Amino acid sequence: MSLEAWGDEAWGAEDGPDIERLLGEGYRSADDMTKAAHDVVDERLRQRDVEGWTPEHDDAHDKGELAMAAAAYAIVAALSDSRRANVSGNYSIENDGTLRYLWPWARAWWKPKTRRHDLVRAGALILAEIERIDRAAARAAATPPASGERG
Repeated sequence: MSLEAWGDEAWGAEDGPDIERLLGEGYRSADDMTKAAHDVVDERLRQRDVEGWTPEHDDAHDKGELAMAAAAYAIVAALSDSRRANVSGNYSIENDGTLRYLWPWARAWWKPKTRRHDLVRAGALILAEIERIDRAAARAAATPPASGERG
């Protein structure tokens, strides 16, 4: 679990978190992450802070769109170099049945780049979908049963 996820329990000491205790309890430091993991998190933050894809925006995509977009980028990353050459620039997503099925948004949002960048983007979209699922579960758990229903 990252420092950001430690929450209030991390701030037991007046001068900051008791890092040694928390690490002993299984929490992770940001230093434990690889460059790839940092890049996925950085892309997720860029999507939120630069593109404006807020949690509220992501919550509206409750039909698997985030996971489907991630799958589309992951599939393109798995293509051979000769096939990847066809997905850059003016590639028509409409000509690829799998991508046409998976890609949930307008073609203008389809922006494949390098294999690694596409995988980072896919990872960030998967992270966004997991976060959306977690928020939905938290809301469901916090919602009291309607009158007449048993909880």
